[in-house]
Amino acid sequence: MKLNLLYEERIPTLAEYRLLRHSTGWDMPDDAAMAAGLDRSLYAVCVRYKGNIVGTGRVIGDGIYYYIQDVIVLPAHQGQGIGFGIMEKLEAWLDKNAVEFAFIGLMAAGDVKPFYERFGYSVRPANAPGMYKLIKPSKR
Repeated sequence: MKLNLLYEERIPTLAEYRLLRHSTGWDMPDDAAMAAGLDRSLYAVCVRYKGNIVGTGRVIGDGIYYYIQDVIVLPAHQGQGIGFGIMEKLEAWLDKNAVEFAFIGLMAAGDVKPFYERFGYSVRPANAPGMYKLIKPSKR
């Protein structure tokens, strides 16, 4: 069954973003930090079904390095092609806007690796591993 989805090229509202993050069990930074992060998006797409947000995805970066960020689909709507549609929109924007030799990265859970491989993403080689650091909440 084909869903009647509306893809909107816009940044999600803070309330939409909180709902989507919460639905997938992601950490919840404070509202000011999330709002600032959303405002710094280079491009974003939101997906609505029957007037309600069901997914989003963003591109962040500095013009040389880009990252696909926050590809989130409500669990009840996963497996219906919504994430694929989000990635198509993000990829189209990158194809149009990224400079030659731009680096486009993303972080993904291990079980979704095949999803991103369909868009040409590869796991970093063992001799060039990616690294990350998370700032943990403090007792301020």
